[in-house]
Amino acid sequence: MTTTLAASWTGHDTRLIGATVLAIAAIVVLITKAKLHPFLALILGSGVLGLVGGMPVDKLIKSFSSGVGSTVASVGVLIALGAMLGKLLADSGGADQIVDTILRRASDRTLPWAMALVAVLIGLPMFFEIGLVMLIPVILLVAKRTGKPLLLLGIPALAGLSVLHGLVPPHPGPLAAAGALNANVGLTLAFGLLVAIPTVIVAGPLFGRLAAKMVPDAVAPERLVPESSSGDRRRPGFLATLSTVLLPVALMMGKALADILLEKESHVRRVLDFIGDPLVALLAAVLLGMITLGKAAGFTRDKMSSTIGDSLPPIAGILLIVGAGGGFKQTLVDGGVGNVITNLATGANLSPLLLGWLVAVAIRLATGSATVATVSAAGIVAPLAATMDPSHSALLVLAIGAGSLFFSHVNDAGFWLVKEYFGLSVGQTLKSWSIMETIISVVAIALILPLGALL
Repeated sequence: MTTTLAASWTGHDTRLIGATVLAIAAIVVLITKAKLHPFLALILGSGVLGLVGGMPVDKLIKSFSSGVGSTVASVGVLIALGAMLGKLLADSGGADQIVDTILRRASDRTLPWAMALVAVLIGLPMFFEIGLVMLIPVILLVAKRTGKPLLLLGIPALAGLSVLHGLVPPHPGPLAAAGALNANVGLTLAFGLLVAIPTVIVAGPLFGRLAAKMVPDAVAPERLVPESSSGDRRRPGFLATLSTVLLPVALMMGKALADILLEKESHVRRVLDFIGDPLVALLAAVLLGMITLGKAAGFTRDKMSSTIGDSLPPIAGILLIVGAGGGFKQTLVDGGVGNVITNLATGANLSPLLLGWLVAVAIRLATGSATVATVSAAGIVAPLAATMDPSHSALLVLAIGAGSLFFSHVNDAGFWLVKEYFGLSVGQTLKSWSIMETIISVVAIALILPLGALL
């Protein structure tokens, strides 16, 4: 095996691998040391990759531009629709309705589990940053009301949100990886939920008990703890809110099941394929949400318009990062790096799922950004997916997403958000939040690898 691998290795392959390492190092240094925005870092990293790798300048520019265009076209619209649904959920009071309804039914013993469920339901249509900012005041308020240890309630909620961010569409990372790997989004969603549930249980309520013992004196700054809401505000009903949030999930899973169980010529499958397409499913949820959430909350036309419009500016940075990541991915592919990685993995008998996870872990540790780790790793291992069946392509998306969550530390904005809101020291944040993220990553890949062997 070693002889065969050495015989097939060329000077050009060495140059391409060196260019890839140098490009990733450039991206890492620009983000972490120069404090450059990841969008600009990815553009410059793509330039380094192409020039050092020997790509003609015109081909380099064309590759990067086409990668940006195809990624924004396939993923950007979905990210925008997801942001609109999340904003409707927040502004209408639908998120508050979900929280209040679940907490009314939770006992002291089941409260950590209820917090994880709240995070999962709120986090389905929302991006991590938005969901985190929304959830933290809820966590602080519930801890104040009940007198429970802050991390006993906080860790389950953070775990629920983080797992969805890394594994479940329509979050930007899984969507971008699915696009780069040509994976079926419905299958990715179905497998993502299958892996997410036990992962949330282990990293959330179970680890939350241990975290509360390791950091028993966590107390949020009083100025950050919100006051209880008056309850007089008009809000949408719980069932209507829940139905709206789960509609795109149901439609996309319906498509995934139809693709597996029904013949291609089936009229039912054609209908389910159409309404289960992520674009149609999310558009349907936004239109339904305008009625079940906006109208139910008494929104005027002007208020509805401003809510939808206000959802877009906060995601501009995410869109640009994902787009530039797509450009970096296409530069990797057109430069031939992916084929070299594929040959290496084949020669070393390394599982593509494990390789995707390891690459994402390395980039996550270096840059601190789960999204950058996901889109970069997806580009590097994309050729491996070309020979995979749809199930394994979806699992590769999840393996990369799991790797992108590994050990959040001081170069991750989420680390500092949790630290400040929960009143923790750097050491305490490492012992709680950082370990939780690592548990999520390890448990998820431990579930994904056996799934890949069984399918």
